Amino acid sequence: MMRMLKYMGIAFALLLIGLVGYGAKGYFDALSDAEGLRVRADAAIAEGRGGDSLGATHMAILLAVQDPNFPTHSGVDFSTPGAGLTTITQSAAKRLAFEAFRPGIGKIRQTGYALGLERRLSKAQILALWLETLEMGNGPDGWMVGFHAASSAIYGRSPADLSEAEFIRLVAVLIAPASYDLVGSDARLDDRAARIQRLVAGACALTGLSDVWLEGCRP
Repeated sequence: MMRMLKYMGIAFALLLIGLVGYGAKGYFDALSDAEGLRVRADAAIAEGRGGDSLGATHMAILLAVQDPNFPTHSGVDFSTPGAGLTTITQSAAKRLAFEAFRPGIGKIRQTGYALGLERRLSKAQILALWLETLEMGNGPDGWMVGFHAASSAIYGRSPADLSEAEFIRLVAVLIAPASYDLVGSDARLDDRAARIQRLVAGACALTGLSDVWLEGCRP
């Protein structure tokens, strides 16, 4: 029995070391990729596709829904109501660090990569990369990638020129882009947009970290 416990302890220790090493690989991969990502982000910002181009009011709506503590956290956030387990930085890491992200152990490398991004890139650069790579669902001409691209495809205008209701509909699809229809009528999208409206108006309170579906803001 003692020998078996010893072997189990060794196996657990090796597993733990492997997981830490996988996270560290993500961190150092991000450091290695940082220069190229910085150039890419700065180009997007210069071309008017960064976070500041949304306008202050729209930016506040986006962060309130997606990552309320984004300006101050270090890449992860396990306490802010509604934040969920994936920050904007981790979301960006899914697409920047993986050809095809799969949930599970990939979360370890994703988190390490996110920490590396926060170490080498500014918040503005991380936000620009996130906006540029977002999956936005189906549009008039097929699958849309990029928040600004979706705004142009759906409304023919930049995000800063959208009404609050129009902007909120774009934000609403981010949680599950394949599940909503920005082109036609969609009652589920209307419901989520209504919840976001209540959230940004201060008319409701989220129930905890995992309340990403805004159950605390049901109309």
